[in-house]
Amino acid sequence: MSFVNELADKLAEDTFKAMKELGDDRFYMEVAKELAASSTTLEEAFLTSIRVRMAERRARAFIRKRLDGQARDLND
Repeated sequence: MSFVNELADKLAEDTFKAMKELGDDRFYMEVAKELAASSTTLEEAFLTSIRVRMAERRARAFIRKRLDGQARDLND
């Protein structure tokens, strides 16, 4: 992993923590805007890391939902 990607990934991790604490699921857009003002390279890597994390969370939620539905079907 490149230095830029490492920085972006750590920033994305910290941003997700801040989003949870702030209760603002779009806060990452503000962070990206700040990055864009000084480094579009870091901004792009950051947004990629954010998107990957969001996709992973959605996929896990989907899996949990399906498993919960299947467990209910088995109990009927």
